[in-house]
Amino acid sequence: MSDSSRDTVEGAGWSASEPGTYRKLLPGRVKKLSWLDPRTLWAARNGVVASWFGDPTGRTRARWVAQRAAAGAPADKVIRREEADRFSFMVIGDTGEGDESQYAVVPGFLRVSQGTSFGVIASDVIYPVGRADDYGTKFFRPYRDYPAPLYAIPGNHDWYEDLGGFMRVFCGDAPPLPPEPRPRPLGRDWWRALLWHRPRPADEQRLAEARELRSAPGQRAVQPGPYWAIDAGPVRIVGIDTGLLGTIDAEQGAWLREVSRGPRPKILLTGSPLYVDGEHHPCPIEGGGTVDDIVRDPAHHYVAAIGGDIHNYQRYPVEVGGRTIQYVVSGGGGAFMHATHTIPRVSVGGVEETGFRCYPLRGDSLAFYSRLYGRRLRLRRFFTLTEAEAMAVVAERIGVPPVRSPGAPVRVTRRVRLVASLLGAGRRTDRRARLRLPVRKIYTRLFSPSSATYSPPFFKSFLRLDVTAEAIRLRCFAATGNLAQELDPPVEDEVTVPLV
Repeated sequence: MSDSSRDTVEGAGWSASEPGTYRKLLPGRVKKLSWLDPRTLWAARNGVVASWFGDPTGRTRARWVAQRAAAGAPADKVIRREEADRFSFMVIGDTGEGDESQYAVVPGFLRVSQGTSFGVIASDVIYPVGRADDYGTKFFRPYRDYPAPLYAIPGNHDWYEDLGGFMRVFCGDAPPLPPEPRPRPLGRDWWRALLWHRPRPADEQRLAEARELRSAPGQRAVQPGPYWAIDAGPVRIVGIDTGLLGTIDAEQGAWLREVSRGPRPKILLTGSPLYVDGEHHPCPIEGGGTVDDIVRDPAHHYVAAIGGDIHNYQRYPVEVGGRTIQYVVSGGGGAFMHATHTIPRVSVGGVEETGFRCYPLRGDSLAFYSRLYGRRLRLRRFFTLTEAEAMAVVAERIGVPPVRSPGAPVRVTRRVRLVASLLGAGRRTDRRARLRLPVRKIYTRLFSPSSATYSPPFFKSFLRLDVTAEAIRLRCFAATGNLAQELDPPVEDEVTVPLV
């Protein structure tokens, strides 16, 4: 087994000299997506519009679900797969930028996924707005050599064109919804409709050609709607659609309560993680209650809850009534990297820093960002931190030993501490850190989305889950974009989840 980032600098991908083969998979011309481009932000405005004038996704989702039911989708929305008690599946989140950050994941994903029965994309299949025309280079092409079915749950970006592209690709080529009646002038609905980004007609020939890339009988999958459950072997996998604003509607909430009943062990897949960045986000349900209330109920037998949306890997083993539920963030499948160095010392839900895991390591995240902003601000000599300096200052601020041994002693200078502060490095969970929380959130939201990079290491990740009647083995694999990690993807985290 190859070294991971927890073992060596080489395992993290910093000092590798040979790039991977992923560039050979890229389309001839790649349009690089910039989250600083006003045109991108304007196209992706529906989340802001929904927060101002009301979120219509619950109503739109209900219309999609009704359309699929009329077309013959199962009323319980359960996909029943004939799997043995021993099988494996993949989970990969936030994939669809269509550039180096996505394609760098593909070689390792294909290598690790050998022998798996199916895969699931958890959140944000297509950036920036879920357009049907983007599925060719951002879904069908990168995963054309994965021989098994791929299911998906939508993220907020898939909703920016009212889920039309997602429904066409994953839900039996669902036709567009008929237009709704025009709202009364000058009301909230009228203002929302005025500002709303509306779907563009798809290029039918382009979409048909893209479908041919994943047209083998073993690759085909039709799911009953944007939320669903899969019965496979001894487990039930439940996928929910959290829409634009990270909530679910009352109809979906009632379905989730119903499909969660019974003694069968369950795994939740969601577009909005329930534990993330050292905080608990239980996910409200319209009409009352939360998704996490359902997950925690011992009668429902959930053993894990895996969410996308945040572009890194995190794991929180939360004790609930004498059992442990693994809350996982898995959004590192192919987009810009959300920082981990901004996560303060973890103390949430009974999970302390020693039980928390993340990838990239906080020190690698800080070193990555110091290079990025040193280059962009043309202040490389001031901003750039070595991997050892970044690891040491993060350990100092969090109050733990360095995860990776630096070898020679490292001097943490005033410059190193200042750069760490400017880049939002997390601190201990104390009164001073809580006062800085708004600053940390501002940093994460404003600066992190501009962190696209086009050369290794990318610090991407994906999951493989191996299921038996007794337990699930969950492993997080890294994809750096370097050849060494392509040929032998390192395991960055591993946990065994008992089912009995």
